[in-house]
Amino acid sequence: MRKMGGLWRKIPITYAMMLAGTLALTGFPMTAGFFSKDAIIEASFMGHNVMAGFAFVMLVVAAAFTSFYSWRLVFMTFHGKPRASTEVMSHMHESPQVMLIPLYVLAAGALFGGLLFSAAFIGAESTAEFWKGAIFTAHGNEILEEIHHVPSWVKAAPFIAMVLGFLTALFFYVLKPETPKALSSRMGALYRFLLNKWYFDELYDAIFVRPARSS
Repeated sequence: MRKMGGLWRKIPITYAMMLAGTLALTGFPMTAGFFSKDAIIEASFMGHNVMAGFAFVMLVVAAAFTSFYSWRLVFMTFHGKPRASTEVMSHMHESPQVMLIPLYVLAAGALFGGLLFSAAFIGAESTAEFWKGAIFTAHGNEILEEIHHVPSWVKAAPFIAMVLGFLTALFFYVLKPETPKALSSRMGALYRFLLNKWYFDELYDAIFVRPARSS
């Protein structure tokens, strides 16, 4: 992504398909992701165990981060000034239809699958008939009914998290694109830690790869 930017003019169809997937992934209202993600978050809030509240908070935080990094991908890849060379940009083109047609199908499902099938998947009344025992539900488990009766603020929490993630990404990568660089220079150690994925690759290498090679 750091070598991209400004691609929406070159590949507008791919850009549109990417927007459809991003809207669903971040849980934009009425998309497939909206129904599935919100149902999970609401179920965690209504859970009958000591970790339910913690799970609910962490899922809402995760929704904000998901929105942020998803829109960061869109903005860095398709918006702003191109960061690739002129030669690379001159060869940029849409994929052939054999690759785009599956994207059309996936985009349609991402946008409209929830509207068409949410009642069958997670509706309290029709779910049992739809799944026909494929998913086991313990006797007395009424969570699918309970998620339809959560407080309004619980229903609003994922949407607010999604909006905050979007606005943060918009500010960082469209309105004030110099901000990430300024932050990384001021938080050098933390930036390197996150940039290197918490050093998990190095940890795996030390624990598994090197001993396996030396054995």
